[in-house]
Amino acid sequence: METAAVEATDLVKRYGATTAVAGLTFSAARGAVTALLGPNGAGKTSTVETCEGFRRADAGRVRVLGMDPAADAAALKPRVGVMLQSGGVPTGARAGEWLRLVASFHARPVPPGALLERLGLLSAAATPFRRLSGGQQQRLSLAAAVVGRPELVFLDEPTAGLDPQARHATWDLIAELRDSGVGVVLTTHYMEEAERLADHVVIIDHGRTVAADAPGELTDSRQELRFRADAGLDTAALGAALPASTRIERRGENGREPGEGRAAAPRTEYAVTAEACDGVGPELVATVGTWCAANGVSPEGLRVQRRSLEDVFLELTGRDLR
Repeated sequence: METAAVEATDLVKRYGATTAVAGLTFSAARGAVTALLGPNGAGKTSTVETCEGFRRADAGRVRVLGMDPAADAAALKPRVGVMLQSGGVPTGARAGEWLRLVASFHARPVPPGALLERLGLLSAAATPFRRLSGGQQQRLSLAAAVVGRPELVFLDEPTAGLDPQARHATWDLIAELRDSGVGVVLTTHYMEEAERLADHVVIIDHGRTVAADAPGELTDSRQELRFRADAGLDTAALGAALPASTRIERRGENGREPGEGRAAAPRTEYAVTAEACDGVGPELVATVGTWCAANGVSPEGLRVQRRSLEDVFLELTGRDLR
């Protein structure tokens, strides 16, 4: 039976009196993209660094490709690619030279020139790392992580700071890695990225796993009726007019452009959620519209949409800034 790419069981990592990871359990399959999501300070970085072998667990068990990432580091290094958000590249190293050097450490590397071309870096091959743009530095770090044809790759915020073209090119490369059987573990703050790429999502908060499943299962395909209206909308009155199987929630402020000579009125997004068995049908849309008309409310952007991964993330981890 083939082992998982990564298995962490009851993982604990402490820094003095601070417990960064408090009994976290998750797994990442081979040939799949696993996204680790969580607010700042949730324990993602400590978890990933422990799986990469850069830190030792204080308790629990971690296995990477069936091995201990700390004790078996020498055996794992040729098989695991790591993309660090900070780059880890000497500032004076030229992009092409650096990638060729990294490639030389591996038995069957991807041709460095082809990878530079694929990631739009061929014209910058002779440029020192410090003179590359932030996006170019990110792409070079990604190239260095995958040039050795790893069985597993860890990607830390792989598209941070990238323009849309580079972001899509990176997404395509990650999808190709997965399709070729590589296990991909990525951290990201872009919920769209996780929802688009991930086969499995692990949401971490306060050092523990609070949810883990396929993106579609986490969002459970539940539909919502959304609209924007004045911040003082009487949600209790609207809720009383709705069927018992629905609820209405405020989802946060959404500004409106001021009209000529007028200040912008604060606007808030509202979501009417129906139970999965009922869904959002024409009758519910009509009920909300009729109530708004009767109460002098002008709903902007009235639409039916599926609950997003970002909605689930905020429900589980809260909306407070960390």
